[in-house]
Amino acid sequence: MRIVIADDEPLARERLRGLLAEQRGVEVVAEAADGQHALHACAEHHPDLVLLDIAMPGIDGLETARHLAAFEPRPAVVFCTAYDAHALSAFEAEAIDYLVKPVRAERLAAALERVRTFAAGRDRTTPASGAGIGQRRSHLCARLRGSLRLIPIEDVHYLQAEEKYVVVHHARGEDLIEESLKSLEDEFGERFVRIHRNCLVARHEIVELRRAADGHVQAVLRHGKQPLEVSRRCVAGLKETLKHL
Repeated sequence: MRIVIADDEPLARERLRGLLAEQRGVEVVAEAADGQHALHACAEHHPDLVLLDIAMPGIDGLETARHLAAFEPRPAVVFCTAYDAHALSAFEAEAIDYLVKPVRAERLAAALERVRTFAAGRDRTTPASGAGIGQRRSHLCARLRGSLRLIPIEDVHYLQAEEKYVVVHHARGEDLIEESLKSLEDEFGERFVRIHRNCLVARHEIVELRRAADGHVQAVLRHGKQPLEVSRRCVAGLKETLKHL
């Protein structure tokens, strides 16, 4: 069993390493002190299990778990935390187990057995977006040839569906993610508005609506290279939205 340990406390990581050294058939392939480095480690090492703290700087453990739900193959997640108040959120994130610090050897061993059962028989397919699990994510996760890029939501200008991918147009360029536009709209509907069946735009990015020479309505974006077409069915709702921006 290949394991990644993610915890911002060095002593906590050391304790888990020591406990795992006493277990047969396990290997710690990487450690991380925050969620972002944990995701990079998982993209590189493809672990079977992530032992994941919840309270970490930046991307916390719960959001990290939502991103891991989109990995293929999906690693099992066991939360290790000093607080038991997050238990419900942890299991909503489909964690295999929830260990309260200081982690006891027998509880860790039991969690590893549950992970082995998961690995042996559970269907690992799951909606890629992580939508509906706890609070909204603060980043989108683009997979890049064995690595990944985390894109802050506040940097996203618009999202455009292309076949089975969504193109994320953001402050540093473009990236592809394997999520559906509908799931992104469900998760981030307060931030983005639909202007077309294949396009969501950040509300603050829309400068104006204008009519093109061919009669189609276009949305002019603050950071867009060119206006985006607005479908007829979206025009009325979009005009109403703009009144309240």
